[in-house]
Amino acid sequence: MTKTELISTVAKDTGLTKKDADTAVNAVIAAITNTLASGEKVTIAGFGTFEVRDRKEKKVINPQTKKTMIAPACKAPAFKPGQALKNAVKK
Repeated sequence: MTKTELISTVAKDTGLTKKDADTAVNAVIAAITNTLASGEKVTIAGFGTFEVRDRKEKKVINPQTKKTMIAPACKAPAFKPGQALKNAVKK
């Protein structure tokens, strides 16, 4: 599902116009992004938790040159699904 398809589904399911649904979807995405950027978790009951995880530096191989390099430590967004989401996907 693309973002456009998500907006269409939200508009259809809620009775909102596509423009209003687009605004709502973008607002949710922006809120999650801003919260993660500030280092906090976002927990949506029954769906899951978005969080930022620290990645350690590690050795990697450049596939073009076959040289070993060090990938620096960084922060990466992560998602942990909730039990309700896991159960829905299992069916």
